[in-house]
Amino acid sequence: MNDAHAPGAQAPGAWPIRLTDASVTYPNGTAALKNVSLTIEPGEMVSVVGLSGSGKSTLIRTINGLVPVTGGTVQVGPHEVSALKGRGLRELRGSVGMIFQAFNLAERVDVYRNTLVGRFARAGWLRSLFGVASRTDREIALAALDSVGMLEKVWTRAGSLSGGQKQRVAIARALSQEPRVMLADEPVASLDPPTAHSVMHELTRLNAERGLTVLVNLHLMDLARDYTTRMIGLRAGEVVYDGPAASATDADFERIYGRSIRPQDRLGAS
Repeated sequence: MNDAHAPGAQAPGAWPIRLTDASVTYPNGTAALKNVSLTIEPGEMVSVVGLSGSGKSTLIRTINGLVPVTGGTVQVGPHEVSALKGRGLRELRGSVGMIFQAFNLAERVDVYRNTLVGRFARAGWLRSLFGVASRTDREIALAALDSVGMLEKVWTRAGSLSGGQKQRVAIARALSQEPRVMLADEPVASLDPPTAHSVMHELTRLNAERGLTVLVNLHLMDLARDYTTRMIGLRAGEVVYDGPAASATDADFERIYGRSIRPQDRLGAS
């Protein structure tokens, strides 16, 4: 399946990501990342694989500054994330789309307004405060919904959608930012197998068609192999694999997991 999902032309302005000896130690003493050095080129489709507690979520959240590094540096496009505060951090986050496992939608609000939130990531404080959308904002939000097949649900309340539909709206919200980088933190963990495949296909399509730099956290080996071109394996906060996803062997995954392969390590259904 990987050949069908090979990245397309790099998007104009797509950003690289570079971590240099990046470490994160939480206040309770937990070392979540340990001297991680990685370079992700503009337009790459990369999975970060590991079990719970391996440091996947910590790594992805250092990229948009949700988790500050306690050592080393994180560079995203022209920004050194570890040096940003206030307005500079908001500007970075306006260019980095983020998709969460739990969708993070306003359940009582319609799909259109949930998607429009992505536009305010780039807006001035006054427009953000009052939720004032320009004609361009509205057009971009509607185009984002159309691109993920959710335009017909534009006035539907988000809480009435299925899990897969909610995640598509979350993708549209991130797309409406016109991001340079797209991050996805376990975006299919709460979805059934067919829906999980559908969401992963959507992410790879956007990578191929728009050339976006995409970094997605996964714990399922078949999704990493089938939908990403490069895989980074984390175990106890350290990189133990970095190479082509399609050619990763079961032995590679056992080294990442620190144990034998189990049935739950594969999604299975296509």
